[in-house]
Amino acid sequence: MSLPSPSTPSTPPAPTPPGEPTGHIDGGAPPEWTAGPDRTDSPSRTAEPDRTDAPSRTAEPDRTDAPSPAPQPGRADPAASDDRAQGAPPDRTDIVDLYLRHIGSGRAVMGRVMGGMAEVRSEGAWIHADDGRRFLDFGGYGVFILGHRHPAVVEAVHRQIDTHPLASRVFLEPVAARAAQALAAHTPPGVDFVHFVNSGAEATEAALKLARAHGRTSVITTRRGFHGKTLGALSVTANPTYQTPFQPLLPDVTQVAYDDPADLEQALAARRDRACVVVEPVQGEGGVRIPRPGYLRQVRALCRVYGALLVVDEIQTGMGRLGTWWGVDAEEVVPDVLLAGKGLSGGVVPIAAMAATAEAYAPFSRDPYLHTSTFGASPIACAAALAAVRAMEEENTVARAAALGLRVLAAVREVCAPYEGGLVREVRGRGLLIGIEFAEEQAVGELLLEMIARGVLVNHSLNSTRVLRLTPPAVVEDAALDLFLTTLAEALRSTAERMSG
Repeated sequence: MSLPSPSTPSTPPAPTPPGEPTGHIDGGAPPEWTAGPDRTDSPSRTAEPDRTDAPSRTAEPDRTDAPSPAPQPGRADPAASDDRAQGAPPDRTDIVDLYLRHIGSGRAVMGRVMGGMAEVRSEGAWIHADDGRRFLDFGGYGVFILGHRHPAVVEAVHRQIDTHPLASRVFLEPVAARAAQALAAHTPPGVDFVHFVNSGAEATEAALKLARAHGRTSVITTRRGFHGKTLGALSVTANPTYQTPFQPLLPDVTQVAYDDPADLEQALAARRDRACVVVEPVQGEGGVRIPRPGYLRQVRALCRVYGALLVVDEIQTGMGRLGTWWGVDAEEVVPDVLLAGKGLSGGVVPIAAMAATAEAYAPFSRDPYLHTSTFGASPIACAAALAAVRAMEEENTVARAAALGLRVLAAVREVCAPYEGGLVREVRGRGLLIGIEFAEEQAVGELLLEMIARGVLVNHSLNSTRVLRLTPPAVVEDAALDLFLTTLAEALRSTAERMSG
């Protein structure tokens, strides 16, 4: 990357080609995902409260936050009454009404579709609802690579709360320094400087500002790419459903086809020495779109030729999700800037980061007040990040994700095989990021509801409405995996019957 700062003409965002996905309501299902005329408005099947295959790992025996025993046969979760006593209301209608009056009608409606259930407790691969049922979490939008409430992360956060949860920002903060060191030990060579923020979208914003500090004010993003929904991040999230209500966004943003080096080169040639390229190793929200081998290496080479700053968004794909620490590791690509998040939290406290080479990071390094946030790099969040990295090292999480991902992908393909060419178009994945693409959008909503009704949580994809996404934790045990596969087979069969009826 070279650093001159030529003048920057303004170019309007490129329009999305016909046929591109239009997205849906954030945090919920697409508008068409409504209960059918023969479906009740809530998952009616019981999410087995009597399963006994919960993860065996628990927090320290002398800590009050240790997971309760698994629900016994024929009974609801024995901790459910404690949950209600600690603030989970006995009447779900109250929660739906509170959402309706204070959070939003759209989310309240989605809550009703899901039966108005409230999640009140979690551990490992499981989430517990306020009615005593528990759900196997194969969703979580990529956050829970270590599962829910990993004991080492919880313990570190408790310790930090008991000593110094938030900093004055006047003195140096040792937990942030150690967390940065721990993260940099696993970033690509030379990507040694770390700027902690509170969310993935904030990491994208930091990268865009850093690019501007280098005169790279023309941004190139990929169609179906997803990088957040704050104003700058939204400008490079290529989905008009989210962008249109907030126009005008950042100027001079160009969309190119993903996995198409020729299209990227054409855009770069018109923006020599003034471009910033933002790309994902695998498009997660774009429907688990995996590029051909060598694509990232070609992107890196083109950025060097045309003097562009390369930002690789690993917010979802990083921290072991793809079976490597980072998606770029498979091709030994070193970006100028790498974005991390989701799994960095350890599944306990939100935190994300922008990591960069010394040359790229120089403007932020020279002036510590150039880009700041009151709660960025807070001791409590950095304690979670530090513990998460150490836990991944000690438990060999990355290798486990790679091995488990191969098993899950093969098994999901086997379960889906009878429906390929009809209901199912393709099953694809890398590591523990797996997508099932359907022939029709309706099938995604139907299958998601069927899975929830049977006690398993999965995700839709914000920028690809025909893809159901699986992001299981690396701590899933064999019994839970078997349960997931059995549930998927049952849900597919029911969805196929419903769709053909």
